[in-house]
Amino acid sequence: MPHLALYTFGVLKSPLAHPAPLTREFHASGEAVYREVGRHPGYIARAEAADRGPGDFEADWGAWGAFAVPAWYDKGRTVDTLALATTLSLWTDLRPAFEAIYTGLHRAALNRRYDWFERSEHPTYVFWWVPDGAIPTWQDGVCALEHLHAHGAAPRAFTFHHAFAPDGTPARVTGTGLPKGDRLADKGA
Repeated sequence: MPHLALYTFGVLKSPLAHPAPLTREFHASGEAVYREVGRHPGYIARAEAADRGPGDFEADWGAWGAFAVPAWYDKGRTVDTLALATTLSLWTDLRPAFEAIYTGLHRAALNRRYDWFERSEHPTYVFWWVPDGAIPTWQDGVCALEHLHAHGAAPRAFTFHHAFAPDGTPARVTGTGLPKGDRLADKGA
C-alpha cells in the first residue's frame, strides 16, 4: 500500500545562527513537537540528518537524499544566513497526518506560525503518494511544492483541502471541521 509523503517549508523571520527571541523560542520548541508527532499513530518516519542539525545543506541525510529547498528561498545557505524550517516525513494516510498536525503541540505551534515565519504567497506544505518501501527525497518534496505552486493541487502534489487518494481520485479528510477554502488547510500546515 502506498504511503503519504509530506514536505513542509517556511522562511523564518531571522537566521537560526543569530535568532531573534521569537525564532529562538520556535527552535527550542521543535524537539517536543517532533517527539509528540513521532508517537502519533500513522506516523512512519521523518528525515533526520546523520551528522548535523535540521536544515543543513551539508548534512548527510542518508536515503532522504541531498538537502534541497524551493527556488524562491533567498535568505541564505550558509551557517550564518540560514533562515528556514523544513520537514520531510512519511505517513500511512491523510487522516493520521491531519490529526497529528492539527492537534496537540503542533497545533499550538501552527497558531503562532506568523510570530516565527514570514508570510508567503507560496504554499508551505505539500503531500504526494509514494510506493510502499520508498523513501521520498528532499528534491522530491521541492519538486512537489513547486508543482503545487505553479499548477495547483493534482495527484502528484496536493493539500489537505484538495487531496487525492493513491489512485489519483479526489479525496477528503472527513470530519475535519475545516471550511471550504480555509487558508489554514491550504497553506498553513
